[in-house]
Amino acid sequence: MGGVTPDSTLETVFRMESARIVATAARIVRDVGIAEEIAQDALVAALEQWPLTGVPERPGAWLTATAKHRAVDLVRRRETYARKLAEVGRTLTEEAYDPEPPGPGDIDDDVLRLIFTACHPVLSAEARAALTLRLVGGLRTDEIARAFLVPEATLAARITRAKRTLAKAGVAFEVPYGEDRAARLGSVLEVIYLIFNEGYAATAGDDLLRPGLCEDALRLARTLAALAPREGEAQGLAALLELQSSRTAARTGPEGQPVLLAAQDRRRWNRLLVLRGFAALERAGDGRTYGPYALQAAIAACHARAPSYDETDWATIAALYGRLGVLAPSPVVELNRAVAVSMAEGPEAALPLVDALSAAPGLAGYHLLPSVRGDLLARLGREAEARAEFERATALTRNEGERALLRAKARALGGA
Repeated sequence: MGGVTPDSTLETVFRMESARIVATAARIVRDVGIAEEIAQDALVAALEQWPLTGVPERPGAWLTATAKHRAVDLVRRRETYARKLAEVGRTLTEEAYDPEPPGPGDIDDDVLRLIFTACHPVLSAEARAALTLRLVGGLRTDEIARAFLVPEATLAARITRAKRTLAKAGVAFEVPYGEDRAARLGSVLEVIYLIFNEGYAATAGDDLLRPGLCEDALRLARTLAALAPREGEAQGLAALLELQSSRTAARTGPEGQPVLLAAQDRRRWNRLLVLRGFAALERAGDGRTYGPYALQAAIAACHARAPSYDETDWATIAALYGRLGVLAPSPVVELNRAVAVSMAEGPEAALPLVDALSAAPGLAGYHLLPSVRGDLLARLGREAEARAEFERATALTRNEGERALLRAKARALGGA
């Protein structure tokens, strides 16, 4: 296998397939905490067997089948096996596991069921997002902790409590219906958005992109959009992810280095995804009543329509960010608005906006704040100050690709 070891292959496959493995086990045992333990057991089994037998032709299927068999064995060992069979409504065998036929409006997708389960209202909003990122996104605890700007130990305890709460409440492993579905849709959309963002701009590691996460998030967003055709925000999220995904091929160079939006070759943008994004945004409803996801999609659509970076309608983008800041106040939104203002009105108009964000608690360790400030200062000719900002941003980011880009910016201004 050209130097590829079973262990390295296993790590890659498990990261990509963990959501499906956990979801398959959860469908059988009806407990996401136990399902995650079963998935880990399958991982241990692979670590023991693959070095001896070689990597299977379909490693993801091997892991899923192993987890499925262990879940079935666990159910069989329970005293309540007969009752469980009645609840599940199908026969479980070691050779196969056939899902129940979907009902009206149902989605035969175990991963989607896993998301709706993890997003149950019995959990806090923070716990829903953290648990889903862990179970569905396959993110490590430290990655999720960074996204939430909390200590890793705090995040780990939050996830453990969430799994216990779901088990104690007896939450059904299902896609809900009626009012319950509408109530939980918002948190589901939020979680899918967070998963996509982690794939689109990884918080740490050597790679800027983790395409598997983006693809999973996009698939789930499309499914939800089909499930809720009249929900503007479901359509808006689908539009946003289609449009953001369209740029993937242009976002990195030959060596995997980041390519900023201004320097991207727009001929490499995927036009099919752009058109899909436009169509989804059209389904999101009247632009005057857009919600936060549809507004972000409208911003992405402005970029997609522009022949070049300089020809972008920056005034409209700044206005859209202004509306977004009213509906979903965030220092990150304000930082993005400042960038748009700098393009529409000049860096001197945007610098005070960025400086006003320096005390925002949510941006204390956010590398893009000094990065944006460095860009503005460089455009104003204040090179020494700009270099210091790029160096500060370099120290804050944990992504190697972004770190290299920021170092290059500092060097271009005379930095070390």
